[in-house]
Amino acid sequence: MRVSTKGRYALRMLVDLAEYHGEGFVALKDIAKRQGISKKYLEQIVPVLNKSKILQTNRGFQGGYRLAVPPNKITVGDVLRITEGSISPLACIDDNNYIECNRRDECATLFVWQGLKKAIDDYLDGITIQDIVDHKIESYSNDYVI
Repeated sequence: MRVSTKGRYALRMLVDLAEYHGEGFVALKDIAKRQGISKKYLEQIVPVLNKSKILQTNRGFQGGYRLAVPPNKITVGDVLRITEGSISPLACIDDNNYIECNRRDECATLFVWQGLKKAIDDYLDGITIQDIVDHKIESYSNDYVI
């Protein structure tokens, strides 16, 4: 499994929005500037996140984006499935894009790939956007000089 820039940038965008959760709508240009991501690239990611009902959009004056779901309810796995389509290591064990394999019944390595998929799913579904925000805050709070 390889995560594209689309998945990584979507995650960064959602973490940025989580840091401003409860403060209203955030302009895309502000997210782009803070994250060092092209605004044009974020504009390509927004429709995918909007369609999944993770984002709430407001146009016009005071417009922008905000999370439509609390950050502790959005997992990294959710975001990557939305942006990447799948996080399964092989198509023959992918829940959404299952491709029949004529060797499945006799595949000696199937359990290996099923175990890897379970490990990936469990790990990425066990980390929320809020966990990332909390980890970032904790990392910065432990970085002091006397």
